[in-house]
Amino acid sequence: MKNPVELMNPEVVAIKQQEIFKFNALAKANSGVVNMTVGEPNFPTPDHIKLAAIRAIMNDDTKYTVPEGDHDLLRAASNYLHEKYGLNYDPESEMITTLGVTEGVFSTLNALLDEGDEVLIPAPCYTIYGPDTNFDHSKPVYLDTSKTEFKVMPEQLDELLSTHPRIKVFLFNYPNNPTGVTYNKQELENLAAVLSKYDVFVISDEIYSELTYNSKHYSFAKILPKQTILLNGVSKSHAMTGWRIGIACAPKEIISQINKIHELATTAVSTISQAAATEAYTNGFDDPMKMRDEYKQRRDVLLSGLEKLDFYCPIPDGAFYLFAKIPEGLNQDDVTFAKDLLKKEGLAILPGSFFGEGGSGHLRLSYAASMESIQNALVKLRDYVTNYASSKEQI
Repeated sequence: MKNPVELMNPEVVAIKQQEIFKFNALAKANSGVVNMTVGEPNFPTPDHIKLAAIRAIMNDDTKYTVPEGDHDLLRAASNYLHEKYGLNYDPESEMITTLGVTEGVFSTLNALLDEGDEVLIPAPCYTIYGPDTNFDHSKPVYLDTSKTEFKVMPEQLDELLSTHPRIKVFLFNYPNNPTGVTYNKQELENLAAVLSKYDVFVISDEIYSELTYNSKHYSFAKILPKQTILLNGVSKSHAMTGWRIGIACAPKEIISQINKIHELATTAVSTISQAAATEAYTNGFDDPMKMRDEYKQRRDVLLSGLEKLDFYCPIPDGAFYLFAKIPEGLNQDDVTFAKDLLKKEGLAILPGSFFGEGGSGHLRLSYAASMESIQNALVKLRDYVTNYASSKEQI
């Protein structure tokens, strides 16, 4: 038999392992590392949610649900989205439960895209968007936001849509990973005014919607509901990343097509996780607020410390990331910088270029870490910058 890889789908073979996973593995291979790379809450899942999962197990609620998800969960999620963001989705026909937002993105793009289509993606961006698009024989078109404080400007959006007639999807995420930037209602309405002129779907990844610091999150689905597929879930809001529960919402005629891909990929999501998420959406309205307050304190400490070291960051109004520009006079190769920082100081920070166009010369720091870790990270970064600056040596 030939090398089995030669017989496999060449497009799959061409997919590269996510750089963030490789870097995390490198960090974990070194003992005593202060890890500021992890994009998940360091809080435990609230006890009342864990107890709901235990009850489901003890009650033998361990069989398949229908592919779109348990209807108690969908009703609870529908009510949660209504109470929090004023959204009105029919849980019987306009919502499905996905295996996290990651599967939600994958299934949605599979349902929407045809060969040769294009997907407009503001960058820097979460790392799965481009590969998922390529996998569907489509092309990602990146909109570099690094010159506009990492926000999409309406005129940029209009220009790209008018000059790229094959763009079928506008895929954006806010509050944003990796920058922490988010949008207010007026900014979203300005974008919607442009998008409404085109036959373009909008995939709005709002998984960090509960983690905003200066104003309440406003959902894009409320502004342009007929064109929008909303993706959300409990991973970040309720510290439930490992439970793998996402929610996809869209008009009936759209969500029914996405559900066809979803059921092929998953059959159904874990019933135990669904029971836990039902509890989160039913009795966990205040859970995110407690975590959000702590994140804000951590953000402020980290932001202040970085500014003292001349790292520039747009103030993140959401999520739990800072996207810091490496100061002039230091090595602007962010990958080399991050690897050398890990080697010399035992501090793990992700290179900004891992997140695509506009990320070069930046570093992403996650403050979903303890205050002690944040303070230790600032000491290590200060020592590294001081030692490098004084020696004038190339990293």
